[in-house]
Amino acid sequence: MVKTNIKKILKNLWLHTVRAYISIGMFFYFKRIEVFDVHNVPKDKPVLFLGNHQNALLDPLLIAVKCGRFSYFLTRASVFKKELIRKLLMSLQMLPVYRVRDGWNNITNNTTIFNTCTELLNKNQAIVMFPEGNHNLARRVRPLSKGFTRIVFDSIEKHPNLDLQIVPVGLNFVNAPQFADSAALYFGEPIDAQSFVQKNRHVAVASLKKKIKTELSQLTTDIPLDKYEEIIALLDLKKVNYLRPKEINACIKSGSLPCDLSRKDKNKLLKKCLKLLMIISVILPYVIWKFLIESKIEEAEFIATFRFAVAITLVPFYLVGVGRSLALSISLLAGFLYVSIAALLVLAAIKL
Repeated sequence: MVKTNIKKILKNLWLHTVRAYISIGMFFYFKRIEVFDVHNVPKDKPVLFLGNHQNALLDPLLIAVKCGRFSYFLTRASVFKKELIRKLLMSLQMLPVYRVRDGWNNITNNTTIFNTCTELLNKNQAIVMFPEGNHNLARRVRPLSKGFTRIVFDSIEKHPNLDLQIVPVGLNFVNAPQFADSAALYFGEPIDAQSFVQKNRHVAVASLKKKIKTELSQLTTDIPLDKYEEIIALLDLKKVNYLRPKEINACIKSGSLPCDLSRKDKNKLLKKCLKLLMIISVILPYVIWKFLIESKIEEAEFIATFRFAVAITLVPFYLVGVGRSLALSISLLAGFLYVSIAALLVLAAIKL
């Protein structure tokens, strides 16, 4: 009993520490992060968060630090192959989900994972899923897979009184591959999963998928596929504020394009100067990123993820390393001033 309590305390300490570190990293990485209607998230009920998926690993990280609950995350199984990485991801409450590309023999492993999800929900835990199945920078809600419906209905079938709440989450970015980007999270009203239960499972699945797609289409920019290229060109030309999806969707629906929702871009010269000073202050991590990492990224959706990884690892280590060298070779004050000024330059270049 005592050993179990100690393990629980250590786990909570680890999760709090990681979330705090990621939160600080995001504060320095994003120009701004806006969060809407987080009060919709139930605090003492089982919750299934369902979000659109544009920006690879940053999507679950944003939900993790902004939803107000410690959650479990369904993550593609391919990243669990190396033992050390597997242990790290499991410690962060990530669970592997297998896809067809992982091999038909592995698909059956999802049964175990989905059963785990059922038991977690029965313990009032929260789970994060991305029902589109993969990431894509396109500003539209893509067709949803039925994996999340299996978890929902299997959980209720096994625990008939389960008060499962589904919370749709709209993730919005001004320009995901760009630095410094801005993000907005919209938490939709909780949906009572029990209200979709009926004898005909196929009808229930179709009904729930339709409901979730409708909700997500209101919480993020959803451009019709048949006119996508035409509309996205007009919106980009106008430099609309993609952090306002409801207004943009209303504009698209009304046909009054281009929308009068343009972003204000001021102090361009000052921004360029600050960006140059920021690069100089963290020159080694910048060179590593620009010439050794960025050029090898094949999918644009992963650019922000890898850049963020560099920002929260190489940059702080570099600043502390240079600061320590200055403290030892010149004075403690010199080291402190370097780290402080460099951090302020980074912050000013990002937030302005």
